[in-house]
Amino acid sequence: MSAADSSDRMPTHPPHDEGMGTRLNWLRAAVLGANDGIVSTAGLVVGVAGATDERAQLLTAGLAGLLAGSLSMAAGEYVSVSTQRDAEKAALVQERRELTDEPEAELDELTELYEKQGLTRSLAREVAEQLTAHDALAAHAQVELKIDPNELTNPWHAAGASFLAFTAGALLPLLAMVLPPASIRLPVTVVAVLVALVLCGWSSARLGGAPESRAIVRTTAGGALAMAVTYGVGTLLGASGV
Repeated sequence: MSAADSSDRMPTHPPHDEGMGTRLNWLRAAVLGANDGIVSTAGLVVGVAGATDERAQLLTAGLAGLLAGSLSMAAGEYVSVSTQRDAEKAALVQERRELTDEPEAELDELTELYEKQGLTRSLAREVAEQLTAHDALAAHAQVELKIDPNELTNPWHAAGASFLAFTAGALLPLLAMVLPPASIRLPVTVVAVLVALVLCGWSSARLGGAPESRAIVRTTAGGALAMAVTYGVGTLLGASGV
């Protein structure tokens, strides 16, 4: 078999997707948002169920908690990501100014950064010169600032994702509490919530490359504790007539 034939049959690998890390972060944030929606809404409706078995009151409390939680998550994510985006923009403005005022010093700086990554001085200089000629700002932003100028974080996307993730998570305990007959509402809700938390823990561990069993124990234990405490408080308040 010739070298050409051998090379033709060698498996080819697709290039690494530069947005993979960003997508994993979005997925992880979605899982965590859903987890928050499950735990907070489950704690709320289970707590109310400890005081009353009226479907209307349970539905009202659950919907109020869902809307308050999802809007709060969206607003918090919008503010957080907007602050990050403003900082990224400010850093890019500063970098653009430095490239205009001190191009040689910036070229030396880029060369040193590539040297620190393991390139020889001559190769680092050649890479720095070629990337500077192609797009100096992008080269410095990606290596020095760890920012992609063409993919700045979007606060509206982050807010929308948080809103949807929390809402999706919150719907599960809410529906589990109001749809079944009164006699089995509580056990159905508890089981549904614990199963959902197992899935959230497993998913977050898989996305983060962490031990799955530990993540599952953390999420389910936290959710179970939240439901136990709120149910106990609701039962005491219901018994006292508050």
